[in-house]
Amino acid sequence: MALQLMKGSEAIAEAAIRAGARYFFGYPITPQTEIPEYMSARMPEVGGCFLQAESEVAAINMIYGAAGTGARAITSSSSPGVSLKQEGISYCAGAQLPCVILNVMRGGPGLGNIQASQGDYFQGVKGGGNGDYHLLTYAPASVQEAIDIMMFAQG
Repeated sequence: MALQLMKGSEAIAEAAIRAGARYFFGYPITPQTEIPEYMSARMPEVGGCFLQAESEVAAINMIYGAAGTGARAITSSSSPGVSLKQEGISYCAGAQLPCVILNVMRGGPGLGNIQASQGDYFQGVKGGGNGDYHLLTYAPASVQEAIDIMMFAQG
């Protein structure tokens, strides 16, 4: 197999497709916009569906619906977008529906900054929304580890 140079976000998106993801619902927000951009081109090539939602809330509810039918669906966002998705994430958790939510973190509160932070990790492992649930949260240390983990996440 020939080596191919890819950005980290593109490599993770391609790994999701190779792991079986066929539905992507998302909304552009930096710094994760490269993922929906990549998915918009690749999903039709693999017989999948890419749909840009009108908001983060709409995107997670589309994921909820797709997961309810047994589809392998994925979404991505960044810190403030994941905060907006919390109610829908809690619905998925309550219904015990598998879905993959990529959080390309940016530090700090909604406006973002360049400081290191653990806020998104804590939000993922402590259960956002109305809480009282725990999510399976992967926190890869490298792009290669993120690619490897995607096989577990989509499986």
